[in-house]
Amino acid sequence: MSTVRVLTGITTSGTPHLGNYVGAIRPAIAASLAKHVESFYFLADYHALIKIDDPARIQRSTLEIAATWIAAGLDPKRVTFYRQSDVPEIPELTWFLTCVTGKGLLNRAHAYKASVDKNTQAGLDEDADVNAGLFMYPVLMAADILMFNAHKVPVGRDQIQHIEMARDMASSFNHRYGEQFVLPEAAIEETVATLPGLDGRKMSKSYDNTIPLFAPRDQLKKLIGSIKTDSRAPGEPKDTEGSALFQIYQAFAQPHETAQLREDFAAGISWADAKQRLFDRIDAEIAPMRATYEHLMANPAELEALLLQGAAKARAIATPFTAKLRHAVGLRDLRQQASVKAATEKVALPSFKQYREADGKFYFKLVDAQGKLLLTSTGFASPKDAGQMIKALQDNAQALASAQAQLQLAEGVNAGDVQAALQTLREAKS
Repeated sequence: MSTVRVLTGITTSGTPHLGNYVGAIRPAIAASLAKHVESFYFLADYHALIKIDDPARIQRSTLEIAATWIAAGLDPKRVTFYRQSDVPEIPELTWFLTCVTGKGLLNRAHAYKASVDKNTQAGLDEDADVNAGLFMYPVLMAADILMFNAHKVPVGRDQIQHIEMARDMASSFNHRYGEQFVLPEAAIEETVATLPGLDGRKMSKSYDNTIPLFAPRDQLKKLIGSIKTDSRAPGEPKDTEGSALFQIYQAFAQPHETAQLREDFAAGISWADAKQRLFDRIDAEIAPMRATYEHLMANPAELEALLLQGAAKARAIATPFTAKLRHAVGLRDLRQQASVKAATEKVALPSFKQYREADGKFYFKLVDAQGKLLLTSTGFASPKDAGQMIKALQDNAQALASAQAQLQLAEGVNAGDVQAALQTLREAKS
């Protein structure tokens, strides 16, 4: 079984809370232990600069998040754990991708469109207070992914667009400069756990209702004691449905413990006793990690050493790959004239071009060596589906006949012309 590369980024913009732990940190660390998986975890401090202009906050958040992941069980020897800003090849790749990315693609990015819509509704210039970092965010994210040719990127549904954009950029670069990048796939996290906060709404820094993951024990108990509950007295049956206290307990407890608390709710457990039980359960899981976290926070040199070691592992991949990309785009040693001449004399080949239309579907077309259109496809639901059809046509001489319903020959072109072009591609590939 081949190894799959999986990449996850963590923006250094705040202090981790219980919701982050249950929804992202704990499952990601468990996933890092899977066989045949090569995991990359990075602190996205360049991304944090888009929204945060407080240098001390970014530094503090970087320290807290790095300490959190290590304390929660991430093994730097098993994975590549690094700080984004320690890998200078990433911003260089960002520029390479910028030069093959249409502005129209970035205009459609959800975050940018949301800012434009907000300004328009307020009667302001559509780009008021929109910095270029926000606009270029998808390119930097694509560089994060493509630098390590990650096969899968775990994301929620709201982030799928960024993976699709990374695929578009990779395809554009590959078409112009040869096959350099793997086209990444979104690993959709359908069952991401979300915790309610102190007020019952989703736990979020924006609501100021969070419980810091590594709050001191006394503070943790006090915060749990402030979780919003109803006015039912001890002895009165209580509902688990809609109970923030019960939902948080369920995220930490074993199934039999959850079942017992459900029975106790029905039997009228007091809120004070229920909160004590929640505190005991969370503290039992967090306390050992808290000790490691506090040690690392008190000894930042240990974290710095771990991150620099991770950066060295990352750059062992990024540096030679960037050298290859530099050569591909023409940033070359001027003494290598022979290879430059050979490249310019390279025989032109037919090529496939993928694109996305306004209907949201993905299409491709095949052009001959002179750029003449040979065929176009019908729409596909995902770029992966379109890519699989292209691969089939390139690899299998019989695929053209079996896929006729999904293909449209250009005017004046016959199936023989297309087969000849595909055969030229097969011969060039072999």
